[in-house]
Amino acid sequence: MSLIVVGLNHRTVPVELLERMAVPPSALPKALHALTQREHLAEVVLLSTCNRTEVYARYTTFHPAVQDALDFLTDQSAVAPDEITDHLYTYHDDAAVAHLFGVAAGVDSMIVGEAEILGQVREAWRVAQSEGTTGQLLSRVFRQAIEVGKRSRTETAIGRNPASISSAAVAVAGERLGSLEGRRVLVLGAGDVGEGLAIALAGAGVAEVVVANRTPEHAAALARRVEGRAIPLDEVPMELERADVLLASTAADSVLLERSDFERVMESRGGRALLVVDVAVPRDVDPGVAQVFGVTLLDIDDLKAFAEQSLLQRGQEVGKVREIITGELDRFRVEHSAREVAPLVAALRDRGETVRTAELERFGRRLDGLDPAEREAVEALTRGIVNKLLHDPTVRVKDAAGTPRGDLYADALAELFDLAGPTPPAPE
Repeated sequence: MSLIVVGLNHRTVPVELLERMAVPPSALPKALHALTQREHLAEVVLLSTCNRTEVYARYTTFHPAVQDALDFLTDQSAVAPDEITDHLYTYHDDAAVAHLFGVAAGVDSMIVGEAEILGQVREAWRVAQSEGTTGQLLSRVFRQAIEVGKRSRTETAIGRNPASISSAAVAVAGERLGSLEGRRVLVLGAGDVGEGLAIALAGAGVAEVVVANRTPEHAAALARRVEGRAIPLDEVPMELERADVLLASTAADSVLLERSDFERVMESRGGRALLVVDVAVPRDVDPGVAQVFGVTLLDIDDLKAFAEQSLLQRGQEVGKVREIITGELDRFRVEHSAREVAPLVAALRDRGETVRTAELERFGRRLDGLDPAEREAVEALTRGIVNKLLHDPTVRVKDAAGTPRGDLYADALAELFDLAGPTPPAPE
């Protein structure tokens, strides 16, 4: 199959390293083309969220392709290879497909069953398509992964009372403050996560939701949805003097709020505490803000307790989702093998026809005296013999496609008839 995934996620690295590996949406096109320029990577999709950064690729040679992906990750993040090598995971072929299916289904997320990841998988594939870096193999894998994600949420309760990074952030803020009712909340960011934050807040009884975003129109649109108020980014420090909670979730590639900003803000708050929940990766808020008196700073790592509780609540559904993934993986394997068998069968038929015509040419002088009807009879006879000899092998290899027996049949045909085998290069 020649498919690999190389990446790291919330389970393998702390947020400090994960944020350095993140690729912001604005940088995705350039990153995709940088990947496809690597010698051993053909088709490429790059999935980068607050929980993971993963390279999906069709490879030409396994180990050099893994090295190409590793080199890309270190080059684009300026992280030394020895800092991440031990944290990386690599899957190939069936295991890579199964991993992507699990990601799309939400069972590999920090918040099990969260709904945002399916849209992020779809968007990663869309961007790769628009940049021309994905082809037939990755498109088939991602198309079916999205089907798996949809089935998991409609056929099981994994997505019932859906949790997400957004809802987790709001829930954790509520737990820290006892309640969000009557609180003033500033939401920094109006993307998918920011939208989720604002909507979750609207149902939590807060007194006011204020939205700030780099694009004022987006902030205004989201504020209207939740009957809140929009402000430009340069008014955030002033708004923080009034807010009880800051929820940050932009796609900025660097810190937006420094420690010095909060030191000035806290001087104007008259001793009132401020809760900051930063779910952006890379972070929007300088980690040093945690040292400012009166500020409580939480980040992705602080949502892990909520995630563990979510896993306990949804544990029974994970098994059901795994069954869906297994069935869909079997279907993908059969369909993919059938596509790979087709060229082998065609090559077998071509070999038979080549032998038939060569033999007729060899006996050409003996056949010159035949009239057209007799000549056609000889053609029909020899074609019939070839077709009958190849019929059973062709049917059996097609029927067994996608099974271990089918792989043996395909390998045997390729070896016995000296055909170009359909199987990709195995990992070295």
